[in-house]
Amino acid sequence: MLKRLDLLFWLLIVIVLSRLFSMAVLPMSGTSEARYSEIARIMAETGDWITPWFDYGLPFWGKPPLSFWLEALSFRVFGVTEFAARLPSWLVSLGVLALIYHLTRVIAGHRQAMIAALIFSSMALSFVMSGAVLTDPFLALGTTLSLVSIILAIRQPASKWRWWFFVGLAIGLLAKGPLALVLVGGPLVLWLLWRGHWRDLYQCIPWSKGLLLTAIIILPWYILAELKTPGFINYFIVGEHFLRFIDPGWSGDLYGAAHKQAYGTIWLYWVWATFPWGPIVVVAILFRYFSSKTTVPKLNDEQRLLFICVLFPSLFFTFSGNILWTYQLPALIPLAILIAVSQENSAPATNFGKISMITVIAFVPFVVMFIGFYGYFYPDKLKTEKTLVEYYDKHKLSTTPALIYINKAPFSARFYSKGSVTSKSLSEVQDLVNNKTAYYLAVPSKDVDTITPSLPGQVAIATTNRKFSLLKISPKQRQR
Repeated sequence: MLKRLDLLFWLLIVIVLSRLFSMAVLPMSGTSEARYSEIARIMAETGDWITPWFDYGLPFWGKPPLSFWLEALSFRVFGVTEFAARLPSWLVSLGVLALIYHLTRVIAGHRQAMIAALIFSSMALSFVMSGAVLTDPFLALGTTLSLVSIILAIRQPASKWRWWFFVGLAIGLLAKGPLALVLVGGPLVLWLLWRGHWRDLYQCIPWSKGLLLTAIIILPWYILAELKTPGFINYFIVGEHFLRFIDPGWSGDLYGAAHKQAYGTIWLYWVWATFPWGPIVVVAILFRYFSSKTTVPKLNDEQRLLFICVLFPSLFFTFSGNILWTYQLPALIPLAILIAVSQENSAPATNFGKISMITVIAFVPFVVMFIGFYGYFYPDKLKTEKTLVEYYDKHKLSTTPALIYINKAPFSARFYSKGSVTSKSLSEVQDLVNNKTAYYLAVPSKDVDTITPSLPGQVAIATTNRKFSLLKISPKQRQR
């Protein structure tokens, strides 16, 4: 028994540390991570802790500042690197793991607690999010803290957990906004309707004083944010939390395109997010249901709440097309606990033998680690501007103008250049005909043949990546 627990412990350590390594070597790629990293970098640079800035002079009203605060502090301590940007999410994931372990240990014991932590840490979405520069890990910390607090407060009415429930709400409200209230309050309401009585919940939770505590924590920032950049409350509350939900093609987004998906896609995202454990559990439940030898066990009161929390994000976002798979992250915590608890007194549905179990646990971490190594050795295969900006920094002279991107610089270019890149239209670049100093211009590779003839000066391709070509534009030599 002790050897088995030691194996579970070291498996968990390996998974947690593997993510720490991969997040240090993988470049910022795509849009979301680089965008949020750049917002945090500007916060660290300017010292403006009230308003996150999408770009210099353009406030970012899309998200509250909790994740940006911690990432900006990390930049101040460790410097502007991928590791520093991702470290707060990794630390937050440790907090979520600690909450999962504690609740499961209270409910079912140490072994089940270790299994729950392993299951959660090896799911596709939770492993990726444990080192990603996004707001979702911070929201998950808040919703998890509130969920754990409710269950433990009912078990221990005089404990301090009754207050931590409201701290969890505050974390969610400062990480993502009113969505936190929906993801916590929605399951509670459904659970109360299911269980048929609410008096113990009313008596063990100090609702009036607790909500006052939540307000004291969150309202100062919300008020200051509106006062500093008027219009924030209307955009954030009405736009981000109402119009974005009901309109799949919402055109009011100030910071990019809406994520238009078919209704019901969130259920497919559940399968992706929970892989490999979600599909395994679904197959196991169907097998039990159609098997004459076993019956599906009934859920107790606490398991009912966990079960509702597993399904609620999917239910809530079923009729919203403006969604991402990251919205499923809060559902993974109760799912991991339920899977572990269900194994307490019966043979686990996922028990394929020790070797097969380890294979399942290691699958997602191994794949992400492989991607991390691949991205480290072949960064040009990713949608990142790291190598292009590094080439510019290495070859520029003291008189070389800032790196120019045609029309719009990607967020990763802004991040790796620490905000020094500029964006110009083609006509503005053509006006540089009298420039006496060589400069560098990044253009989409597919447009090089079209743009090059119209550029003033001698043009040479310096380097390329997956999307852009870096052109060196030198003044034309005068004929003698």
